[in-house]
Amino acid sequence: MSSSGKAGLSKSLILTGMQCPKALYLAKNPPAFEFPPQPHVEAKFQTGNQVGVLAQQLFPGGTEVPFDGLSVTEQIAQTRQLIDAGELVIYEASFAFETIFVKVDILVKDGDAWQIHEVKMGTSVKEVNCDDVAIQYYVLANCGLTISSAYLVHINNGYERQGEINVQQLFVGEDVTDAALERQAGLPELIACLRTTLTGSEPDIDIGPHCNDPYECDFIPYCWQHIPKNSIFDLKGRGIKKFDYYNKGILKLEDLSLENLNKAQRNQVEATLNQQDSINRVGVKEFLDTLWYPLCHLDFETFDTPIPPFDGTRPYQKIPFQYSLHIQTRAGAEPLHTEYLVEPGNDPRRELAERLVAEIPADACVLTYNQAFEKSVLRDLAELFPVLADALLVRLENVRDLMVPFRKRDVYRWQMRGSYSIKAVLPALVPDLSYDGMDVADGMAAMRAYHEMCALKPGVELDRLRAAMLEYCCLDTLAMVRILGELENLVTRRA
Repeated sequence: MSSSGKAGLSKSLILTGMQCPKALYLAKNPPAFEFPPQPHVEAKFQTGNQVGVLAQQLFPGGTEVPFDGLSVTEQIAQTRQLIDAGELVIYEASFAFETIFVKVDILVKDGDAWQIHEVKMGTSVKEVNCDDVAIQYYVLANCGLTISSAYLVHINNGYERQGEINVQQLFVGEDVTDAALERQAGLPELIACLRTTLTGSEPDIDIGPHCNDPYECDFIPYCWQHIPKNSIFDLKGRGIKKFDYYNKGILKLEDLSLENLNKAQRNQVEATLNQQDSINRVGVKEFLDTLWYPLCHLDFETFDTPIPPFDGTRPYQKIPFQYSLHIQTRAGAEPLHTEYLVEPGNDPRRELAERLVAEIPADACVLTYNQAFEKSVLRDLAELFPVLADALLVRLENVRDLMVPFRKRDVYRWQMRGSYSIKAVLPALVPDLSYDGMDVADGMAAMRAYHEMCALKPGVELDRLRAAMLEYCCLDTLAMVRILGELENLVTRRA
């Protein structure tokens, strides 16, 4: 086959094919299938672009070869022009060899040779990163460039911002030249196999662990559509290899042998198949006896980002920007609701901490769902603001966890399908409350909405997002009020 007749590939498509040839085929031949929206993918892409642009400051003064507005042929030609003109640093340098197209994040002149710098927003070098760099090395070397070294540039999660971002400290460049060289010999055969995949019909490749390794595949909804509800993949907990069962033809919960499961898994299977609930009223009462009034239902929303946004923050540090409180003075009392949501772009931590201390009485029980998260936020705030530390640590000591009776299976509804997350517990215990249809319906969506708010100017869209975020966080603590009420009813109700 001539070069002109070969299927066009890119670095990302080759990496997709390395994970699963079927995914490569589907990427080039989209199936007639309606995929659910994936807003997290676009958000991750935007964050990656921000990291890549910032990393260019490691080698300032270079020239960028733009992606938008230029064809692939034009990007390649512009790169060649810059090289011929003696440019020392090129951002997004573009090359193609045998219709394999790559863009190098940062290409740096090194004497008569060049350095490859591939930028990632992770905090360490992964095997797939080495594959990534190896493909770039392969294309550039076959285009006639001498490569002196190749680096994987990633985030240093030990960096703490003070003042302007110090890019030399924020990023770490690790030499992966040897790893890239080791992979060169196998690339021609690999690429040939992937091209062969594209010449035939859709590959008959079944689902497996590769669907999520090293990345969650975009085509999971398509390839997994044959998996029924209440399958072995819904089984919670460890101790069994689900794909071993699947490969033996065991797919449904009713096909499982219960003796191979742990107690919680057996309970899940039996409860699901028989649609049976269970309650340990003694255990529930013991939990309720650990609570007292006034009682404050507390939920935080946090965001993180690879680029620390404020002084004293580190990459990927969880920064609280919102909370909701429902305060009850006695059991069954109508709760008082209060809330906080920072104005976008401002450091929220001091104001949020002061509001918390003012609104949560020092003698109140602070009820959370999955206390480790809220405790970590309170602990970080106490460490950051010594003047508020004593007051925050008192609230920290008073934290209790509404998840406990569900994690211990003192209360179990078959609709929970083995999960004790609030998203599973709420519809099972309080079916009239739901997150369905909300513009913001989970923590990841709240984080995306916050980042979107920071990019918006005052107006209707900003107001809409703000209202959606307040509605979501409010529901989290209202859900806790209602769930607690159900627990109290369960121990007073006759068996």
